[in-house]
Amino acid sequence: MALVEELLLQPTSTGILLGLVMMFLLIVYLLSSDASSQEENKEPPGPKPLPILGNMLQLNLKRPYMTLCEMSKKYGSVFTVYFGPKKVVVLAGYQTVKQALVNNAEEFGNRDISPIFFDISKGHGILFSNGENWKEMRRFSLTTLRDFGMGKRGSEEKIIEETHYLREVLEEFQGRPFDTSQPLNYATSNVISAIVYGSRFQYSDLQFKEMVNRANETIKLSGSPSIQIYNMFPWLGCWLKDWKLIMKKRKQNLKQIKELVKNLEETLNLEETRGLVDSFLIRKKNAEKAGDKDTYFHEDNLIITISNLFAAGTDTTSTTLRWCLLLMAKYPQIQDHVQEEIDRVIGDRQPVVEDRKNLPYTDAVIHETQRLANIVPMSLPHATTCDVKFQGFFIKKGTCVLPLLTSVLKDDTQWESPQTFNPAHFLDEQGQFVKNDAFMPFSAGRRVCLGESLARMELFLFFTSLLQHFQIASVED
Repeated sequence: MALVEELLLQPTSTGILLGLVMMFLLIVYLLSSDASSQEENKEPPGPKPLPILGNMLQLNLKRPYMTLCEMSKKYGSVFTVYFGPKKVVVLAGYQTVKQALVNNAEEFGNRDISPIFFDISKGHGILFSNGENWKEMRRFSLTTLRDFGMGKRGSEEKIIEETHYLREVLEEFQGRPFDTSQPLNYATSNVISAIVYGSRFQYSDLQFKEMVNRANETIKLSGSPSIQIYNMFPWLGCWLKDWKLIMKKRKQNLKQIKELVKNLEETLNLEETRGLVDSFLIRKKNAEKAGDKDTYFHEDNLIITISNLFAAGTDTTSTTLRWCLLLMAKYPQIQDHVQEEIDRVIGDRQPVVEDRKNLPYTDAVIHETQRLANIVPMSLPHATTCDVKFQGFFIKKGTCVLPLLTSVLKDDTQWESPQTFNPAHFLDEQGQFVKNDAFMPFSAGRRVCLGESLARMELFLFFTSLLQHFQIASVED
């Protein structure tokens, strides 16, 4: 009887044992699968955010790029930070930024449009738009700017003409101290105006002065701490003075541009285009004749595109030129070297772009100024176009990505003395100019500045012309 019971119980015990083994294997599989899944979807590390506020209390809102550079030392070249409730992935260092913007240009090619820039552009134009609208406007603008000589002889002549007007204004001060901001703003603005509108403005033109000053003030306000807070919490807008001021300036700006466009439209000659506006108006009229209701060539895109080109073509170049003059005053021995090279190679004649290859030291000084000035330290924010696996991390589609350009321009693995003004960064042992791939003041990839060639030409011609005729000094030590 006992033997029968033992035989009867044996299958049950075996079944239980097998069941336990199967359950154990299943648990191990699920755990390993979950760990593998977590590893596969591992997000970039970063400081722990507070509810709602995110990492806002840790950020220097006047100079957020400085805080982000410090964070990169702790969390690495790819890390996450929260601007209020908004998740942002920051890219630091030359290798990482290049890998994202150049090697993975498509994946990191969208623009993240913050609330203030959506308020200004409404998704139109070039700088703050995406999709087909952005592609069409960028393609049109790039092609048209080239047609009107951007980076070629046509724009060179416009810049050279403007250097004469600028010199006349500076000579009126007869060596007395003055603020260089407005004359340089007017000069660089007139170059883009000549290409966009087909004509330049007099520096005394009140409408022109208002237009330039308004664009500069809007850019300055857009980077203020209160607007940084607005971008995190847009519902605060109606209580913020800076936001109200930007909206007021936007309204004034659009009204003025519309008036200028209206005057050009009334005198439009289909056989002779004077500038980018004429080219756009012709495309717009052709689309209307063809009954194309889905065309991107409509008034909103025209007005915002003009606004984008005018602001970008004025502020960045004039600011860089002001840095050039500041550094020449600060380092008179470098200024002497530049002027000696200009005198030896050019003499008294008008500098031209062709001279650049024979002025390696002057070219190196301009490049080093752009590197050290670092005037767009965080670039404009990007956004991922799809889910991305990047350097072992998972970045979800639509995530805001900040390429920290300051970390590229001051990457100590790429520059011998990143924190100091050193033209030798761009010179070889023979004193000839050499390029450095980590030189990215215009960003890189799909969203690289479309006016880069024009800006480079302006910087060279304005700088050499000024140093040829003036000694730059400061009233202070």
